Amino acid sequence: MGRPRTNDEAVKERLVECATEMLATRPRESVTVRAVAAAAEASTTAVYSLFGGKDGLIGAVRDRAVAGLFQDLSAEQTSADPLADLYALAVAYRRWGRGHSHLYTVLFGGVQSFHPSGEVGTSDPIRPLLAAIDRALAASVLVGDATAIALSIWATLHGLVTLELAGALDAATAETAFRSAVHATLRGWAAPAVFRSLREAEHAP
Repeated sequence: MGRPRTNDEAVKERLVECATEMLATRPRESVTVRAVAAAAEASTTAVYSLFGGKDGLIGAVRDRAVAGLFQDLSAEQTSADPLADLYALAVAYRRWGRGHSHLYTVLFGGVQSFHPSGEVGTSDPIRPLLAAIDRALAASVLVGDATAIALSIWATLHGLVTLELAGALDAATAETAFRSAVHATLRGWAAPAVFRSLREAEHAP
């Protein structure tokens, strides 16, 4: 009989979960192979055999965060209203961040590098947003540069979600701020005629 396999999927999962929590709640330099292994009740050898070391483990956490956010954003259905689609993506982004706070913190806390002018990968979470922006530009609903629009929307969302996760906003304030800030950002890039109709709808009795 061969030796029983100890570094299995259960161990791998525990290591990723512990590394995620530690990366989200501690200084990154304190997240060592030994510390993660101890938290996961595994051996340091398991980290090396399953991930090749600390960098590979951090990469696995990063990949999980990227894949999870991409999956949730990609699940949003498209419609004939590009602005409604963009708002739905904003809602999905916030929902994923609130539901996966540790992964969100890790993803936007320095583990993932962002190059706004670089090539967008097929599973990049920004891809669904860019696709919706492209539809809005093609329909002359929005005007401007797609990358600049995406960055402004993401900056708005990231600021709102980060404040909410940090407990800086109570539930009612967070909800109101989300709606008003996202709508204001979209209006800021709207074509003049669309902007006027949005403002009229907003102030209609």
